[in-house]
Amino acid sequence: MEIIRAKDNKKIKAARKLLTKKKYRKNSYLIEGFHLLEEAVNSGAEILQIFVEEDKHKEVEHLDKVVLVSSEVLKSLSDTGTPQGVVAEVVRKKEYIQLDQGKFLVLENVQDPGNVGTMIRTADAAGFSAVLCLGDTADVYAPKVMRSMQGSNFHIPIWHIKDFTDLQAANISLYVTSLSKDSVSYKELSVEKNFALVMGNEGSGVTSTAVSAADKLIHIEMFGQAESLNVAVAAGILMFSL
Repeated sequence: MEIIRAKDNKKIKAARKLLTKKKYRKNSYLIEGFHLLEEAVNSGAEILQIFVEEDKHKEVEHLDKVVLVSSEVLKSLSDTGTPQGVVAEVVRKKEYIQLDQGKFLVLENVQDPGNVGTMIRTADAAGFSAVLCLGDTADVYAPKVMRSMQGSNFHIPIWHIKDFTDLQAANISLYVTSLSKDSVSYKELSVEKNFALVMGNEGSGVTSTAVSAADKLIHIEMFGQAESLNVAVAAGILMFSL
């Protein structure tokens, strides 16, 4: 079997674009590591090609579309300092989500990739129906988000929305996190069967548009001296509680 040893190989250059630029990830994206590859295979995701280090080929010999590469070539496709031996190109799933019922996590302008990935993974663990991304939220197909999600993108639908209109039209209650004087403790909330939990930007919180659209403004009471909670930690507390 041929082994690609040149980083300027046409296939490698095309794959590297998926690693570095969001605009190239419209149809497919990269995942790294044997765990994420296993998650992709088990979920039935369409895999276009699998780049594997030549000395690890036995771990993927049961799979199709395998391309052997040198360690240097694989390193050029990795976003980490210590590549895990395999990188695969996966087709983006075309999602359409019914917004008339369910529990939704809405990420409004959440920009840190680690936070976005962690929140999606937590929504998966908490049994939420879908994650909805809004505004300048970090690209869920970026390498750092992929690592934080740990395969949850194969378990829970992720969709982008332009605004809150469709949720409001479907009579989904909007619970918007806010530290304003009008917000109530999440412990006092009478939770509807169908709702959307809106988490905002790490620095500035939710937008005034989200506040205006809210059915309830909610917060987590803090008893120490910390000014605020990390948004992913707050989302985790709220998702499992609600």
